[in-house]
Amino acid sequence: MAGVELVDLSAVRAAARRLRGRVVRTPLLPSPWPELWLKPENLQPTGAFKLRGATYALARLPAGRRAAGVVTHSSGNHGLACAYAARDAGVPCTVVVPEAAAPHKVAAIRELGAEVVAVPAGEREARARRIADERGATVVPPYDHRDVIAGQGTVGLEIVADLPDVDTVLVPVGGGGLASGVAVAVTALAPRAKVVGVEPELAADARDSLAAGALRPWPAEQTYRTVADGLRTALSELTLAHLRAHLDRVVTVSEEEILDATRRLLRDARLVAEPSGAVATAAFLHHRDELPAGRTAAVISGGNLDPALLRRLVDR
Repeated sequence: MAGVELVDLSAVRAAARRLRGRVVRTPLLPSPWPELWLKPENLQPTGAFKLRGATYALARLPAGRRAAGVVTHSSGNHGLACAYAARDAGVPCTVVVPEAAAPHKVAAIRELGAEVVAVPAGEREARARRIADERGATVVPPYDHRDVIAGQGTVGLEIVADLPDVDTVLVPVGGGGLASGVAVAVTALAPRAKVVGVEPELAADARDSLAAGALRPWPAEQTYRTVADGLRTALSELTLAHLRAHLDRVVTVSEEEILDATRRLLRDARLVAEPSGAVATAAFLHHRDELPAGRTAAVISGGNLDPALLRRLVDR
């Protein structure tokens, strides 16, 4: 990945200074399971970590470009984050979503005042760029952006601040923005710690891409089989470069393991996690033998759980 400029610790620290008072500084909570701590990003106002990267990217936009608005493409949580940050900044926002996006997330985006455009899954990025070109707006992508990665990296800063002797950090991997930023921060501040990415078995392009040393995206008809809707996107050249530099390994989890972790977080840890947000915990609960030993932190990346799925989990 020659020529790819990586985000460094100074960029993540700059993001932390800019985000102070704008996003929730989430706690690192002890869990019901020995040697596991939980980083509950579901406690953000929009229910997911995405608020960090979106807020920082918008804050870095020059005033002249803000007036024309921002456009993004998202399956839900990044769209929510952009809509929230744009509303607070008085910036027009358009979110391009896949037609199969979770209805409760789409409704929440609209409630924040953003325009929503639904397109087939494979067309969302191209449509977002076309809309931005037509309106002179700025695209704020969900992960393929240095400011977004730096903003997400503040999760890693907080984990190390709260648990300096952490041995392993488990982080979900979809497009790779969160894993990239967290890995930058954790490996810089706690060099002996390992950062492990976790993704669904039904959307394991990060595993394949890292093994090949090049992008190996999966087609949408395959990744859309997973219940973890926030992890259906593929890595970019930028995020792959970060993960190759800083990630220790990738662990994959099954659909049954994801739903079991979602249920156990709700029942035993009293935390509402969506399936995408539960994959890191699923790795700890079901693949402990594949992970480094010692003090482990798992990022709960989001809690925007489909009400219908919540009812099924509660009834079981």
